[in-house]
Amino acid sequence: MGVRPEPEDLGGGLWSVPVPIPGNPLAYTLVYAIESPRGPVLVDAGWQHEDAWTALRDGLGSLGVDIADVHGVVVTHYHPDHAGLAGRVRETSGAWIGMHHLDADVIRRFRAAVEDDPQRAFEKAAVRMAGGEESELPGAGEPGERVQPPALPDRELTDGDLVDVPGRKLRVVWTPGHSPGHICLHLEDGDRIFTGDHVLPRITPHIGLYPYDQPDVDPLGDFLGSLARVAGMDVAEVLPAHQYRFTGLRGRADEIIGHHEERLAEVAALLSDRPVTLWELTSGLTWRHPWPAMEFQARRMAAAEAAAHLRTLENRGVAVRVGTDDPLRFTLR
Repeated sequence: MGVRPEPEDLGGGLWSVPVPIPGNPLAYTLVYAIESPRGPVLVDAGWQHEDAWTALRDGLGSLGVDIADVHGVVVTHYHPDHAGLAGRVRETSGAWIGMHHLDADVIRRFRAAVEDDPQRAFEKAAVRMAGGEESELPGAGEPGERVQPPALPDRELTDGDLVDVPGRKLRVVWTPGHSPGHICLHLEDGDRIFTGDHVLPRITPHIGLYPYDQPDVDPLGDFLGSLARVAGMDVAEVLPAHQYRFTGLRGRADEIIGHHEERLAEVAALLSDRPVTLWELTSGLTWRHPWPAMEFQARRMAAAEAAAHLRTLENRGVAVRVGTDDPLRFTLR
């Protein structure tokens, strides 16, 4: 993704600090700091890793901001490259952490799952449900590595809330899809919008359904609706969490919507009267790397993306699930 940029003063009481994501092709998360009389408020915090912490602390310091003075951290969504360091910032500065209440619920469930499923029984069941083989799991039968959930927030936000940034107007715009509680943040007094992972300048965020048969949700449908919502906003500059700042929010949102409509057509083209498993369908789609060369985690995420597209096709009356037993099978309606 290129060389990590330097910390930057963006003007208008706003700074940007790139925080590395070790071993990830995204390379870094752009953490933003908004000036206020009570201390800066961060938008996201970065990955929980010592190198990331050093980059955040020293990057803010190079801009004249002491991390111990941080007033709050508002997290666009619960993923570790955004929420990972929020807890450490709170420990260092006494800052509050804010997050949409639906993502706070995800973290609570995540914490319970880590405690209750040390043998990865949940993941094995998911592979069977998709029509894959347990043998594809890395180290099948052995305990999986425990992932540390991010810190729970002190303040749970909802759509339309004004975030506690004294002297500024930072409004929550709920944009579900990439996560149930993903939020963008409209800096109304600065004519800018922080888009997290919702709208990025060159890539599209992962939109997945996991568990693959989770009922009563349509993450891709939510995402497309959220894109249409922000496309209608009149802002001068877009500040995403990855890559670089850009203008033309409406045009970029429309491009992403078009990409997913093409993907929906590709998924529908693989359906027929013959029932097909989720794993079979996923393996027939076009991916950046060939299916046989993909690691298990990449296959799992690909299946989650395919499942999300299938759910939207189900809700549009194009696809239908056949039966209720494992594995999941789908046909054209």
